[in-house]
Amino acid sequence: VQFSEVLVKWRRFFYQMAAEQGQAGRAALEMKLEAEKLQEALANLGIATKTEIQHWFTGENLGVSGTVDLLDWNNLIDSRTKISKPLLVPNVQTGQLEPLLSRFTEEEDLQMKRVLQRMDILAKRAMEKGVRLMVDAEQSYFQPAISRLTLEMQRSFNRDQAVIFNTYQCYLKEAYNNVTLDVELSRQEGWHFGAKLVRGAYMEQERERAAKIGYEDPINPTYEKTNEMYHKCLDYILEEIKHSQKANVMVASHNEDTVKFTLRRMSELGIHPSEKKVCFGQLLGMCDQITFPLGQAGFPVYKYVPYGPVNEVLPYLSRRAQENRGFMQRANRERDLLWREVKRRLLAGSLFSPNP
Repeated sequence: VQFSEVLVKWRRFFYQMAAEQGQAGRAALEMKLEAEKLQEALANLGIATKTEIQHWFTGENLGVSGTVDLLDWNNLIDSRTKISKPLLVPNVQTGQLEPLLSRFTEEEDLQMKRVLQRMDILAKRAMEKGVRLMVDAEQSYFQPAISRLTLEMQRSFNRDQAVIFNTYQCYLKEAYNNVTLDVELSRQEGWHFGAKLVRGAYMEQERERAAKIGYEDPINPTYEKTNEMYHKCLDYILEEIKHSQKANVMVASHNEDTVKFTLRRMSELGIHPSEKKVCFGQLLGMCDQITFPLGQAGFPVYKYVPYGPVNEVLPYLSRRAQENRGFMQRANRERDLLWREVKRRLLAGSLFSPNP
């Protein structure tokens, strides 16, 4: 949570600077701050001296073009957080300067090192076994840190193919910005981008927490807006697959319209199933009427199997049922399809064989 808060504060600060330069409302990738104005603003805020700030923008290819984009900004935090002097940023709500970094305790530092070691072990094992490692997504107040650590693994392990996949939750208002920024970084650095796209599973928790603490609700206002976001992100990645062949996506969805959209766009872009750049995933026991035809048509498709102690798995599955709107309608439809098939086989006298 602490690491995520640092990343969120830093990005909000960038957006605030962009708004002051008249760029509010633009997509994150299109925001480019004029380096000189940015340095002036940072000095006026009392964040550092002019000399210190000028040093930030030298020797790091930052502002060489006269502008600073969000990728440059993220690189800037990497180098700034290594200094001992606390870096102050303005709080958007209060207007007061506050430290960007809270000092981690020795135990917290050790915890972070252990997380990184475990991720490294898992990634190396995945490479040895020739399998992909998909890092799942959590609530938005944890997610920036998870995504950042996953990104670091992608930089290391996705040099020749997509081994590490990050998960993008399309019910988040920031989903498209997150996808486009990471794709652009992969282009600039030459590694393979891997994404699993989901709609998201913590909507109620997210909204409750936002209302309780008093920050903007991070979730799209309607299910339709989430669908639009999913298709927008998916289309961007499919275009990247078409043009660079260095992107891969898992369409993790039980939504038939989304699956149809994917198949149509793949056909239009000339992406063949045999390229294995696009794969599909559904939960075991859900939407077999989607899974099996996809597999029979030659698409890589997976059944997702949650496992573990019953007292952990059942709440997990019940959340999926609760948070995935339309779940019961799909379950009813699946039941109707199965019953229709049973009747067809009974009438044909071939109950235990799929063929009459």
